[in-house]
Amino acid sequence: MFKRISALVLAGLTAMSVTACGGSGGTTSAGTGGGGGGGGDTITMGFAQVGAESGWRTANTKSIQDSAKSAGITLKFSDAQQKQENQIKAIRSYIQQKVDVIAFSPVVESGWDPVLNEAKNAKIPVILTDRAVDSKDTSLYKTFLGSDFVEEGKKAGQWLVEQYKDSKDTVNIVELQGTTGSAPANDRKAGFAEVIGADPKFKVIASQTGDFTRAKGKEVMEAFLKSNPDIDVLYAHNDDMGLGAIEAIEGAGKVPGKDIKIITVDAVKDGMQALADGKINYIVECSPLLGPQLMDLAKKVVKGEQVPPRVVTEETTFTQEQAKQVLSSRQY
Repeated sequence: MFKRISALVLAGLTAMSVTACGGSGGTTSAGTGGGGGGGGDTITMGFAQVGAESGWRTANTKSIQDSAKSAGITLKFSDAQQKQENQIKAIRSYIQQKVDVIAFSPVVESGWDPVLNEAKNAKIPVILTDRAVDSKDTSLYKTFLGSDFVEEGKKAGQWLVEQYKDSKDTVNIVELQGTTGSAPANDRKAGFAEVIGADPKFKVIASQTGDFTRAKGKEVMEAFLKSNPDIDVLYAHNDDMGLGAIEAIEGAGKVPGKDIKIITVDAVKDGMQALADGKINYIVECSPLLGPQLMDLAKKVVKGEQVPPRVVTEETTFTQEQAKQVLSSRQY
């Protein structure tokens, strides 16, 4: 854990190395002097956020806003409310305003080439944060800052395999996926499936999107419980869906963490509390605190400096005892 924090601090203070992790609209200003389009010394960034669908996303937004202020960067911020069309509209607005750099966390992976080409033609560099796009033209963005979601899925699968290594019985798994088409949903599913696929006793008997929200996680888990009475494990692509599922499990008269083992991704404070309480069994960390690294990258690309095409966040995992040890110091 301390290693991860040190890496984040180092990345915010020095040249970027390959160790890095995906409210209403408005503008947050920081610093003084010129504005967008290269005028003056102040950099103007247009940032198009996915939304505010989870505790992770709220912490991510705060990190970006606070870091822009600390870095003296003028931030134009928009909330897409989990709609790709809103993000595209925001990005086009930033192009028209001639900002110095555009950053965004894509709602889904596909469909970005037209608007990214518009930014490229306007000579405005683009940085992807938290989530990737599936464009084959990597010249449309300067770098992608975020987690390795496939690796997160693998870590979840590896823990599960270890827990049931001595069992010969079938293990029935239900999966709460993230937003359909999003990079974390696609990759966390793929990584998990790759690991558990090596042993036929692990069976995913139901898999459906919960849109990364607590309410939808509860709703889908209620449906899973009605149609699948023998569930051994829940794998949720984020803590919020897992927390919603816990409500559904308790509502069905079962004990979360015991009757149904639960694995989630993120490690936000509410999730960590549930882990410490034994309602979640294992959490794979995905840090939302990308702001300092994003601002460092923004300064470099505006200056025309070379940056790594991929910056991967170093993260950890948590058991119940580990969660108890670090819970009081969680920033989000």
